Amino acid sequence: MLESNTTTLLGALFAAAFMSATVLPGGSEAVFGTLLALHPGLALPALAVATLGNTLGGLSTYLLARLIPRKEIPARLAFVKRFGSLSLLLSWVPLIGDALCAAAGVLRLNWAGCLLWMAIGKGARYAAIAWTLT
Repeated sequence: MLESNTTTLLGALFAAAFMSATVLPGGSEAVFGTLLALHPGLALPALAVATLGNTLGGLSTYLLARLIPRKEIPARLAFVKRFGSLSLLLSWVPLIGDALCAAAGVLRLNWAGCLLWMAIGKGARYAAIAWTLT
């Protein structure tokens, strides 16, 4: 029975993780934790799927912000401007993570660097959750 539901479970996790990384509300940590509690054998696939979904959600915010016409860079983007794509290690942090992804897009930072640092930060967060639950 688990094999037939694995794709559905991981698909739901992907959707929750993607939505949580956009301006839409989501609770991917709760979904991730619940999935691990009920199916500990899915820890590695769940970690990969949650990280991928959350990273792609963050990248979608980055890409949408890149479409905003840039006239003058607001001073409140100074942190992201100073640290560049490395600042996206913090893209997992509630409330500021979406803003960091959007700021990186507005600043037209290199998408590959942004993708890398987003994935590392978001993956580390899910790994920490998995570690605490197992």
